[in-house]
Amino acid sequence: MDDSVVIALFRHGLTEENKRKAYLGWNDSPLCPESKRIGTRKRYDHYFSSDLQRCKTTVKLLFPNNDLTVLQELREMNFGEWEGKTYDDLKEDKLYQKWLSDPLFSSPPGGESFQTFTKRVDTGWKFISQHIISGNHNSGAIVTHGGVIRYLLSKFAPEQRDFWSWQTSHNQGYELRFDCEGLRRGERCISLLEVPLMANENG
Repeated sequence: MDDSVVIALFRHGLTEENKRKAYLGWNDSPLCPESKRIGTRKRYDHYFSSDLQRCKTTVKLLFPNNDLTVLQELREMNFGEWEGKTYDDLKEDKLYQKWLSDPLFSSPPGGESFQTFTKRVDTGWKFISQHIISGNHNSGAIVTHGGVIRYLLSKFAPEQRDFWSWQTSHNQGYELRFDCEGLRRGERCISLLEVPLMANENG
């Protein structure tokens, strides 16, 4: 194992629900046809994914024929009764208006609070970092959701920025390079690199 470790974060491909700008947390949605052509030449020592189908399908497109560890902890936030609804559907809802103005301290009805969401993601990250360190891996890739990536970047990117300031595109990822001891101690990474995805040459 080298003195540093790379952990890459990739968002799942664009889904039909994403295209219509609906809230998509624990519900699922098929990938759009254009998303099925994504690919990357990057390779990593181990792969991790949310257990939702849109992520597992994306892993098969990006990293076929590789061992995969599936973790429920990597799911998007649960939007409860707002799953599948759009801003236009909800804009007159008082609870929704309150959540938009204070998303860190209010939660969707029947869904997760931000604190519950981040605690769950922290559990998944701890498992992944320990797996990479104990397995003497030099790299790992995570395929997950926009909210999960925003949270991990806000916590581990070298530049300290808040949750909402991070962009999480469906056609690029991020590589976080950690000093091994820093990863073990839960410190911020030492460098951050954007990783563009490309059209898969095999279709």
